[in-house]
Amino acid sequence: MAAPTVDRPTDAGPAAVRTLTLAKALNTGLRTAMENNPKVIVMGEDVGKLGGVFRITDGLQKDFGEQRVLDTPLAESGIIGTAVGLAIRGYRPVCEIQFDGFIFPGFDQIVSQVAKLHYRTSGRVKLPLVIRVPFGGGIGAVEHHSESPESYFAHTAGLKVVSCSNPSDAYWMIQQAIDCDDPVLFFEPKRRYYEKGEVDTASTTTPLFSSRVLREGTDATLVAYGPMVRTALEAASAAAEEGHSLSVIDLRSLSPLDLGPVYESVRRTGRLVVVTEAPSESSISGEIATRVQQECFYSLQAPVLRVTGFDTPYPPSKLEEEYLPDLDRVLHAVDRSLAF
Repeated sequence: MAAPTVDRPTDAGPAAVRTLTLAKALNTGLRTAMENNPKVIVMGEDVGKLGGVFRITDGLQKDFGEQRVLDTPLAESGIIGTAVGLAIRGYRPVCEIQFDGFIFPGFDQIVSQVAKLHYRTSGRVKLPLVIRVPFGGGIGAVEHHSESPESYFAHTAGLKVVSCSNPSDAYWMIQQAIDCDDPVLFFEPKRRYYEKGEVDTASTTTPLFSSRVLREGTDATLVAYGPMVRTALEAASAAAEEGHSLSVIDLRSLSPLDLGPVYESVRRTGRLVVVTEAPSESSISGEIATRVQQECFYSLQAPVLRVTGFDTPYPPSKLEEEYLPDLDRVLHAVDRSLAF
């Protein structure tokens, strides 16, 4: 299905540009979606009176009532299963999975029911369901609170998987995901929740299932998504001080992948470094490397390199800085690519 663009009036003027944290942008986007469509329902553990553990849904139950912002039991399978029934009946439920590692009790519902129902009914039943997943590390938490499980769902046919990296994308992408008639896994970089950026609430910019070039370069290309986009941008700025010009691309959509801008950049730079928090084994980063090698083989001047989390369970918080890709690891990969 074609991705909705959520067109909004564009004549609101400068007052429409606001500085928001990523968390507040998500809250504002959810609020806008609920105001525009009475069929939008928010549900999850502590999303109502508490406003969510990260306060993403703060104030929504107060303003929209307990019939539209539902506090659920601690049962992810039940949350997803209930949302499936609501979606079949014409609602547009938005489920919050409190932490990334808590999604697995709902895994069977997602891959066996959510992903397949549209196909099982030969297209007669749509499932406009959004599953919000705060993901990634860097917040000093333990396992089940700092994981990156996105590759499981990107591998599952019938699911759309996206990840925002900044407040503007958070505001628009959550609305676009809610408007989509397909089920969408919406991964939110929790360690970026309180970083600020400008949000133009008067007009959308980019279709939901597309990547975006954030910085043009000529020497190498960096590709990232979610929490690693900021790290990639910082690496590009640091490399520029040493005379190296790096292109930075935010994938935004993990399934389907929009790699056209990546191919175009790699054909120009001849080098690619993929940066993700997730482990490298059987991952999205590996899929990107494979497709770029297939499409840009004669343009590559060095092997595609990956900077990822390690192939271990997420470590205790005191070790997470050793586990997560950082500026030094990205720049080291860039240097290796340029020296090849």
